[in-house]
This record gives sequence, structure tokens and C-alpha cells, in this order.
Amino acid sequence: MSDLGTENTAQQEAKKMAGNGALSGAVIAVAGAGGPAGRAALLRLAEAGATVVGADNDPERLAEAVDAARYASGGATVTGEPVDLLDLQSARDWADHIEKDFGRVDGLVHLVGGWRGSETFIKTSLDDWDFLELLLIRTVQHTSLAFYEALQRSDRGRYVLISAAGATKPTAGNASYAAAKAAAEAWTLALADAFRKAGGPEGPTSAAAILVVKALVHDAMRAERPNAKFAGFTDVKDLADAVVGVWDKPAAEVNGNRLWLTEKP
Repeated sequence: MSDLGTENTAQQEAKKMAGNGALSGAVIAVAGAGGPAGRAALLRLAEAGATVVGADNDPERLAEAVDAARYASGGATVTGEPVDLLDLQSARDWADHIEKDFGRVDGLVHLVGGWRGSETFIKTSLDDWDFLELLLIRTVQHTSLAFYEALQRSDRGRYVLISAAGATKPTAGNASYAAAKAAAEAWTLALADAFRKAGGPEGPTSAAAILVVKALVHDAMRAERPNAKFAGFTDVKDLADAVVGVWDKPAAEVNGNRLWLTEKP
């Protein structure tokens, strides 16, 4: 895995610059960092004072996202590595590499996304399921298994999954997508139970939480469709704010919870 932005002395200076942020001293990994939601999360986490390490399967897109976040945040520590999250060992190597380089891991934000649907239920293609199972479920399995021990060692570890309202109320044409999202949620809730049990009588110190949206919208989408209302959609910047907010509350208050950013169906 090649590093797209590791600093040495620069890291120390960046930490000083962001030392007063709410997440000062935290080290947070972002999976799927190259997309619009990933870009927003990189920037917002950096603004909050965190050291942020992004991963994406597209090195060029990731490099652009890392550079943009670092520049916009005033030179905070934002790095990136191309990681194959469909390979468990690659995910584990990534987690180990972060902890070795920065001394800790305080969060994994899972923003790997994708969608496929059909006109009707009967026209559902199981090829879509094969695609979404890898993208939406397998990557959650790999990142959670890879980062669990490091997050448990943290005094404020957080695993944050972004899910969709459709997992709670599936529609006929979204059977594969909704089922994949529901499975990812179930896996994340199992992770939350592991954190709960590890915490013992005093309660968990780390947490797994689910942020639920109807769909996401960003500036480029609005520019392409200026007359669209995007009713109920969550702007990626608001999502990034909600991600940071997961650290604002004690682990016990967010662990195993679905945090709704849109109206419940």
C-alpha cells in the first residue's frame, strides 16, 4: 500500500494548528474517502482536530480528496492510502499501519457506497445482489474485523456506518439494495454488542453507531438538476457534521443505536 500523504515534521505542526478542536488528538480512518461524502467527512473531521486517514479503491480520486481536505482545513494532518477493502488482510494491514504510524485508532467511518435497483420486484437481477453484497456488506465485515481491537483499545473508539431508510422499509425495486443495507446494519449491531460486552459493568468505552439517511445530495447533484427538490435527502456536509457528532456523546449513548438524519418511514 502506497502512502499518498504521510508527513513527519508537518504532522506535528498540523496537530498544533488543530489542537483546540473537539477531536484533537483523535486518529480516524475513513473508508470510501474519495466520494462526495468521503470528501466532506475528511474535511469536517480535520476541522474538528482529528488526524484523518482516508482509503479508497481509486488512488487518483483519493489523492484529490486528501489534497482538498488538507488545503481547506488549513494544513491539518490528512493522509490517504489505496486499500482493497474486499480483501480482509489488506484491511487488517491498513488498520495495523495506522496504529503503528499514529499510535492509536479512535474511529472508522464507513462510507463505501453504491446502488443498483430495478423497475419492479420480479425484474430484480441477482447480479445486482452479488455486486452489492461485496460493496455494502463484505467491506463492513472486513473493516469491522480489522479495526475492532484498535477501537476497543481507544478511550473513545467509534465505528460509524452510513445506512439507508430503505433497510427499514424496503421497496419492490430496491430489494437487493435494502437487503444489503439491512445486513450491514445487523453486522454493525453485532459489533456494538461486542463493545458492550467488552465494557463490562462500567459500560462500553467504544461504540458502533448507524447514521440513517434517505439518500445523499451534494453540490454537483444540485448543479446538474437545479429544479430538483431532493426532498428528505441529507447533504453530505450535514452528514459529515453528524459523523463528528457521534463523538460528542458517551459511548453508551450511541452504541448500538440508529441515529436518524431523515424522517423515519
